[in-house]
Amino acid sequence: MRLNLKLLGLVAIIGTLSQRAWAEPVSFVNDVQPILTKFGCNQGACHGAQYGQGGFKLSLRGFDDAADYSAIVRSVYGRRIDATHKDKSLLLTKPLMEVPHSGGRRLARNMPQFETLLRWLNEGAPGPTAQDRKLKSVVIEPREFVMQPGQKANVVAKAVYEDGFEEPINIKASIDSMNSPVAEATQDGALTATGQGETVLMVRYLGAVAVAPITVPYGQSQGLGDFVKKNYIDDLWVTKWQKTGLSPTAVCSDEEFLRRIHLATIATLPAPDDVRAFLADTDPNKREKAIDKVLNRPEYVDFWSYKWGDLLKNNRNSQQKKGMWSLHNWLRASFRDNKPMDQFVSEIITAVGSPFQNGPANFFSNGYQEEWTEATAQTFLGVRLQCAKCHHHPWENISQTDYHSLKAYFARLGKKSSWEFGVQGGEFVIYVNEGGEVGHPRTGQILKPKPLGAEPVDDPVDRRRALAKWLSDKNNTVLARNLANRYWAYLLGRGLVMPIDDLRVTNPASNPELLDALSKDLIEHNYDIKHLMRTIMQSRVFQLSAVEHPASRVDGDNRYFTHYLPTRMTAEQMLDAVDFACGTSEKFNELPPGFRAIALPDSNFPNEFLDVFGRPRRAINCECERSGTPSMSQALLMISGGLLNRKIADGNGYVAQLVKANTPIEKAIEEIYLRTVSRMPSGEEVAAAKSELSQASTPQEGLEDLLWTLLNTREFQFNH
Repeated sequence: MRLNLKLLGLVAIIGTLSQRAWAEPVSFVNDVQPILTKFGCNQGACHGAQYGQGGFKLSLRGFDDAADYSAIVRSVYGRRIDATHKDKSLLLTKPLMEVPHSGGRRLARNMPQFETLLRWLNEGAPGPTAQDRKLKSVVIEPREFVMQPGQKANVVAKAVYEDGFEEPINIKASIDSMNSPVAEATQDGALTATGQGETVLMVRYLGAVAVAPITVPYGQSQGLGDFVKKNYIDDLWVTKWQKTGLSPTAVCSDEEFLRRIHLATIATLPAPDDVRAFLADTDPNKREKAIDKVLNRPEYVDFWSYKWGDLLKNNRNSQQKKGMWSLHNWLRASFRDNKPMDQFVSEIITAVGSPFQNGPANFFSNGYQEEWTEATAQTFLGVRLQCAKCHHHPWENISQTDYHSLKAYFARLGKKSSWEFGVQGGEFVIYVNEGGEVGHPRTGQILKPKPLGAEPVDDPVDRRRALAKWLSDKNNTVLARNLANRYWAYLLGRGLVMPIDDLRVTNPASNPELLDALSKDLIEHNYDIKHLMRTIMQSRVFQLSAVEHPASRVDGDNRYFTHYLPTRMTAEQMLDAVDFACGTSEKFNELPPGFRAIALPDSNFPNEFLDVFGRPRRAINCECERSGTPSMSQALLMISGGLLNRKIADGNGYVAQLVKANTPIEKAIEEIYLRTVSRMPSGEEVAAAKSELSQASTPQEGLEDLLWTLLNTREFQFNH
């Protein structure tokens, strides 16, 4: 019989582990706890639930060694351990199903994990000690897997401890594939490619998480030799497409490009004259020139002030009108001056004083230390930290200690009332106390302020200054990675990491090398966000057509950006685009006429259209608050809503102006196409429109119908 050499290698690894295990006592922390995690005993669906199961409660995924040891050995009078017949202990017989167990069979007597647990009991079931080895890192070998469908491979997981000791941990680490339709992994480390695409293999051990990428190519790339690369973005995507076997689409048309950069950058449709001029321009660098022009339009300030107002929860309900306007005006000044984004972030997280007078201080209007900690992590680091508040983060190398160490940066920050605006003014002041510490919620230990994944850093005057300095350090890419991923998503419809504010080791970028390169480029250019946007838009990847071809269709959700992802306009973009097409202007309460939706200071100006199309309420620091889900209400509003009909038929609107000017019919059709879908109509479209217009009772009614039709097309409602 021919033996599988890889299988023999895995057996040898397990054998080595057994020999090492027998050479020294079993550790509750490093041996027993990982086995309980591996078999799911301390998961949320079992004994790790809030109240445990069957009277037996463990900490979620074993983050509290002392409490778990007590629950196993001492609780319920020690009935889970049989001191006389160790192999009859409930700790063993329950998962063996030798006595009833609602969790089913988890263990067998011939498994090495059973031997480890039994030996621990025979050694007297020792608990956690100061001598337990401290884990330094988890390593996966090989570091990357490139496989073909049906191919098998074996994984070797190793633990590296602070004292230099290393050991294979396949039998006690949790080993999982993050996407089983691409590749499946057994708990022993046997890997099978089950489909096509990319995923990661995840190994968890003692609260540490390590991943290794798995690639199962879609096939062979096509046409990459003809792909004209504009900058390093294109270089890195060509490398990725070669690896995954994907092929990009052709370049988009000039009309599509001009409309795309306008909507993505300033949330504004291009004017008909601008479209005509761009089409007539024969300069080979006209696209680069158009990018520079749009980045310097005044609408840039409107749009990005509004966008960051969403992220910073600028809202009169929590900050009062004075605070809301103060932050909005500060945002406008920041984007007008193209303030470096590291300075922008530093001014926010170190703000003091009155929120009515110092815009960034409004960041601290909402909540207290925990809310500030989580908002800082999610908005500026791209990390969803909430899980680590109570237990170790299940998908990241972030512990409960890490959460509260970051929280320590805000421990000395306080609020106090101020009467500068009168007793009823409602003003308060953000100030820094001389003292204030954060203790670990379980141990009570006072924690030093420490950024995520870094050494503790402090400041004698204001701890937040140390955090801001760490964020701005040119050797630290955390802030730059978050910004690069966000702006990539804003410009191309989805991030390199999705969700875009969930950067973690178990959620890697679709092109990690590109995210690294964008981050480095942003830092080298002193956090000039316009430089980042310009670089992205100049790439050919940004300029690809939204029309898929068969070779790119396998990239269904456009994770690898083989084509441009059509993205529906936001509520504010849509309302402004309708007004632009119709030649009308929405009037918002308390604001002068001509105020556009993308220039609003917050989301509390009553407007049915904006609400129906999913504008956020600015209650949480999350991109997910904005709804992009289509609904029947949206369709009805566009098809038969009174607002749209009023705007189309407005006596001073664009259609009325065309009729009053006796505009030739073909010219009128062309103008309406340019104001809606930002392109010239084809000959067939002109002929079809003229045929329909000839049947209308009046020219105005016919042109209104044409405008209504175009406003209800996907071509108008999507950036593509």
